[in-house]
Amino acid sequence: MLELSAFDLSLLLACALFAGLVDSIIGGGGMIQVPALFAVLPGFPPATLLSVNKFGSIVGTIGSAIQYSRVNKSPWGLVIVSSAFAFFASVAGAYLVTQLPTQWLRGALPFLLLALLIFNIKSSAGLIHAPKHQHHKQKAIASTGAGVIGFYDGFLGPGAGAFYKLFYTRVLGFDFLRSAAPAKFLNIASNLGALCVFFYLGYFDWKLGLLMASANLVGGQIGTKIAIKHGNAFIRKGFFILVTILIIKTFYDAFLR
Repeated sequence: MLELSAFDLSLLLACALFAGLVDSIIGGGGMIQVPALFAVLPGFPPATLLSVNKFGSIVGTIGSAIQYSRVNKSPWGLVIVSSAFAFFASVAGAYLVTQLPTQWLRGALPFLLLALLIFNIKSSAGLIHAPKHQHHKQKAIASTGAGVIGFYDGFLGPGAGAFYKLFYTRVLGFDFLRSAAPAKFLNIASNLGALCVFFYLGYFDWKLGLLMASANLVGGQIGTKIAIKHGNAFIRKGFFILVTILIIKTFYDAFLR
């Protein structure tokens, strides 16, 4: 078993549970889970900790996605096709991140997020379910967006779950609750793509992965029930709070660290 003190073990489990809760409602659980892993286990290879985060997120997100899909019927044809694009794009992004510097993207990210935040505060996107596209056009647009965000998730990753939800609400016209399951399945696909690359390169720890995944799953189930109970307005407020935190964090990582 991992050589962890009772305090460190409790801290990791608490952070994983809270990350799963936050991620199930608005996305962005990695902002909680990744720093916790790096703080408690500084001697582990970074790639191993990132792969453990991906694994825990996948397990927790699967639980949330199932819960959301029971409440609102998911457009499975759309989800399956766009998930395939997210998966393969993430594989490409995860491989490319081992070959190229990411500093230019880190520098641009906070300003992109700020523009998206301002753009969405001025709209009612996510409160009303009014799909903007149908059939083949909807699949083409969804697959393109999934590919772009999936590549980003493999290449860099912070806030990818929030980007998926933003894409479904703003571009496709879904409300927050009906976008939840599709966004979760896309996030699972892109996390899985990146995780396959880490597996192939030998960066993973099963004991740590299962530990984090179990707590992530519990947190995800709690968060999903909260989101379903309180509805679109609650999720929208949480989404704006998350994006604001993402802007601060990505700006700090790019320019102040």
